[in-house]
Amino acid sequence: MSNELSAVRIPTNKASRYWSAIAIDAAGRRQVREITTAKAFFLQSFPDFTPDTQVSDTQIQRQLWYWMQDAGEAGGAGGAGGAGGAGGAGGAEIRADQSSMAQLCLKCFMSGQIDYVCRGLASRFGAKHGFTSTDLLPFVLDEEIGKPHRHSPTYQSFLDEILQSFDPEQSSLATWTTRRVKHHKPLNQFLLEHGIYLVSDWAILNDTKPKQLHRIFTEFHNLTPPEIQRAQQILHAYHAVYRSQRLKQRLAGVKGKCHPPTPEQLQQMAQCLSLPLRPETLLSQLQLIASRLRDYRIYVRGGMLKSQSLDATPKEPIDIPYSEPTPEPDEQSEFLTAYRQQFVQGLDTAIAQITRDRTTKLQRRDSQKAQQFITALHLFHCQGQSMSDIARNFNYKGQFQVSRLLKLKAFRADIQRELLVYLSDRILAEAQRYTNIQRLQTIHQQIQDAIAQQVTQVIEDAATEASTATNERHHKTRSLFTQRLCLYLDNRSNVS
Repeated sequence: MSNELSAVRIPTNKASRYWSAIAIDAAGRRQVREITTAKAFFLQSFPDFTPDTQVSDTQIQRQLWYWMQDAGEAGGAGGAGGAGGAGGAGGAEIRADQSSMAQLCLKCFMSGQIDYVCRGLASRFGAKHGFTSTDLLPFVLDEEIGKPHRHSPTYQSFLDEILQSFDPEQSSLATWTTRRVKHHKPLNQFLLEHGIYLVSDWAILNDTKPKQLHRIFTEFHNLTPPEIQRAQQILHAYHAVYRSQRLKQRLAGVKGKCHPPTPEQLQQMAQCLSLPLRPETLLSQLQLIASRLRDYRIYVRGGMLKSQSLDATPKEPIDIPYSEPTPEPDEQSEFLTAYRQQFVQGLDTAIAQITRDRTTKLQRRDSQKAQQFITALHLFHCQGQSMSDIARNFNYKGQFQVSRLLKLKAFRADIQRELLVYLSDRILAEAQRYTNIQRLQTIHQQIQDAIAQQVTQVIEDAATEASTATNERHHKTRSLFTQRLCLYLDNRSNVS
């Protein structure tokens, strides 16, 4: 029976995944092809299923895998579902064909999962780093499914590698395929070249020693001694709590990826540091440390780092309302530029952190409310819709429900507190480059007051903007707060 190929869509969670194969055509375009021989074999072997049936992948994959393994065994049973074997030479031939078709069905399923992983990576990183899922597929789909390919003792297709290492008693084929794709060296090298390192923040922190951090932050990031010392202290606390507990779990046989630290673990770390840090604040600082370590790892592996033109000027000019310390004119300009960059970066970090916190809390109670919160933020701040309009979109009884969902006053207050924490140490550390310690101690409170005044002004501008009429708000120049919030929400929608 020939393998007739035709372009079709691949349905989700349907039996047709076992005869629909992802392929790359001669022009490098992604295609979905139906392999008729695989379809006929599957429907004959599993007569209870139709193309649109929701199937049990675990049961099917285990049976297909056993049939695939049965190719060289003489006299073995053919398995369930009507594709059973007969004895003798004819039976061996039937089993060989059965094995080949079972493998074909599994490869169709795997190609769909590989496509899913590549589209997920492109959705998360592609727009920012300049690639699409079609750019990724050739690294992990190096075989045209349904057509004969030569077997070589020195070469295996990636699909063959995955199948050879797969054990249906240990994991599902979807999980195993995803894991192998994300650890595939050629794909990871491509991602590195585009500035992406597929290791979680928590795994990076786990295997970074404090001495390594000191060297990286000194030589690569050129951070100040106080910043480096603080980062080392936080890393020590992280190792004492998170890594220690994870090692105990692994010794007990618990495996899996590193998950974000729990609020309880963050509280334990804060106690190790003897600092009254909120869990959210400490989490943000851990993510900042991990981000810097990630940049270094990308660099040393030959990847591309995020860069910014030396001629670029900050998009959001912010005036500092104090005049001391008074450095030399060139130094003053340099300090103001650094301050503006730190302020905008801190605002971005605070917005992202508080938005994630709110979304996570809502998600625990009602996933629909969590999505509505993000949507309502975007509609109100970025599209200029009124709360009454948003209420109608959500089929709410009135705008009071939107107001209760957003809680904008508390939302802005949380961001204000987070931004103050972020800026305090960083601006003081930056100021040390332009004045001596004694002078800095004298004006310490003045700098703190100036930062607080600037942060308060930004939040008040946002509150005033939010209280204006919809039409007026939509046509006015948006506040710094709203600009950065909309930038975050737009980026979030691009990677979600």
